[in-house]
Amino acid sequence: MKVIGVGDNTVDRYLHLGMMFPGGNAVNVAVFAHRSGHQAAYLGWLAKDPHSMLVYSALIEEGLDVSHCRQVEGENAFCEISLMDGDRIFGAYSEGVCSQIELNDADLNYISGFDLTHTSVYSHVDAQLKKLKDASQTLSYDFSQEWSRNLLENILPLVDIALLSNPVRDIGENEELIRWAFNFGPDIVIVTSGDKGVLLLNKERLYFQPVIKVENMVDSLGAGDAFAARFMVHYLSGSPIQEALQDAACFAAEKCQYHGAFGHGTPLFRMK
Repeated sequence: MKVIGVGDNTVDRYLHLGMMFPGGNAVNVAVFAHRSGHQAAYLGWLAKDPHSMLVYSALIEEGLDVSHCRQVEGENAFCEISLMDGDRIFGAYSEGVCSQIELNDADLNYISGFDLTHTSVYSHVDAQLKKLKDASQTLSYDFSQEWSRNLLENILPLVDIALLSNPVRDIGENEELIRWAFNFGPDIVIVTSGDKGVLLLNKERLYFQPVIKVENMVDSLGAGDAFAARFMVHYLSGSPIQEALQDAACFAAEKCQYHGAFGHGTPLFRMK
């Protein structure tokens, strides 16, 4: 498999630890695909500041192709995270230069060489999604919790694998949502619901995957991206869906045992 993440990158600034870590949905999925044994790349916009250098150097160290990234003037994306009574609190954030992304013909030709293109609601590519779809062999899109039914109606017809997050008291409450979303055209729709588990629907049937309980939880940030990446590369490589879901759940649980989406922590620098 060859996997490319297109769009968002960020730096998660853990104020309570005095550390910062690279991340971002498109970045994380590409990294986790590579850690699963597949070729991977990232294409996105980076600033000329210490945040972008952390992202760039981490991706190089992970072995990803970043040859089509752009470095532009401005502020890199970041999000500040603190801890209160054991719960993460998200504070100040910036979308930075990620929002400047504009794919050209060379980018699209490059993307066409990958088996899976992954992007997200945070990637600022919705206006270019039709071009991205045409260039992609398989296109996945993560809506996270930032979705509305109106947004889904517009985006779902353009994607092959749709990922949504919808926390509920009982995973069965998401069955109506997943069946409704599937009618707009994706081959697969996945709805996650935190510790309540995961539903997946394709043309054959509805699947359920419980979460794998984690002892000594350290940090759940990036676990959903780990799950998505592992499932998609296994599924597209020919693994049975239930087997791919189980392996993805185990992989996500392993991710929760260290800080940051995929590690590479470095001390915080003082911001202006």
